[in-house]
Amino acid sequence: MKFIGNILWLLIVGIGSAISWFVLGAIWCVTIIGIPFGLQCFKLARIYLWPMGAEVRLNFGKHPIANVIWFIFGGFEMAVGLLLAALLFCVTIIGIPFGLQCFKLAKLAAFPFGADVH
Repeated sequence: MKFIGNILWLLIVGIGSAISWFVLGAIWCVTIIGIPFGLQCFKLARIYLWPMGAEVRLNFGKHPIANVIWFIFGGFEMAVGLLLAALLFCVTIIGIPFGLQCFKLAKLAAFPFGADVH
């Protein structure tokens, strides 16, 4: 079921979102100061391609300053958007697996620095 869910996710949401995150990461990596933020965008792009079965472990204490900067300048908005999408997905029984993935992505979108994706 994970494979079928990932294929559906990839076709509906994954490809466009991953490309967007990859382009944003490439733009961030143009400057030396932006490289850490660009690498987090690449992390998000990777999980947007194949989220089902992936596990996200947050470690806020590893890079607290970078996480706070990320949260203030975009992480909050991304997390709220993903939480709203998750709630909309969870309205239907068929959408619940996709809603659960949005909850997982919201955690990562809010605080990506130090997070491990397995």
